[in-house]
Amino acid sequence: MDTAVPPARQIRANFDDTTVTVYQAYSAAIAVPAAASGTFAATPFKLERMTWIKPSFLWMMYRSGWASKPDQERVLAIRITRPGFEEALSLACLSHFDAEIYPDHATWAARKEVSPVRVQWDPERDLTLEPLPWRSLQVGLSGPAAREYTSSWLVHIDDVTERVQEIHRLIAVGQHDVARSKLPAESPYPLPAAIAATIGASQAQ
Repeated sequence: MDTAVPPARQIRANFDDTTVTVYQAYSAAIAVPAAASGTFAATPFKLERMTWIKPSFLWMMYRSGWASKPDQERVLAIRITRPGFEEALSLACLSHFDAEIYPDHATWAARKEVSPVRVQWDPERDLTLEPLPWRSLQVGLSGPAAREYTSSWLVHIDDVTERVQEIHRLIAVGQHDVARSKLPAESPYPLPAAIAATIGASQAQ
């Protein structure tokens, strides 16, 4: 197990040479046909709304309550292209003004007005979903970015709800080491420097 403390703002994800896995939680009405067809096209998924993707498995567990919250009963592991993921980040604007990234509030507001992508850094979670001192990235896609995500960036959709429930059961009975062994392997994602600056990622990546 990697015991090194991550930088404050670092993307950790399950990825290979061509794809990166992100997570979303939906009702069965969306998740079941999406996993079966490998697309959101035949589901009630609404492109008009901002859709949030999360590279961190445990942050998704925190957000969905281990797939227990209403309309989040199914967890999807969605593989998208790395070029698509990086394109989204290159277009992003932080959800909130950050003086370390933007020279002034007006500059941030102007970028937010035209950007189809939002990013925010929230506390990462441990196995019991308690907050950790470092942050995890959430990415909100709207407009053209959401359309690209559901079409050209999308590679594969897996319904991992059973795995989620198994890990949760192991935690509930105190088998934390076994539960941890079943988590997806996540490593620091190698961001290009320009994209890291755009989203305020720690330069130590």
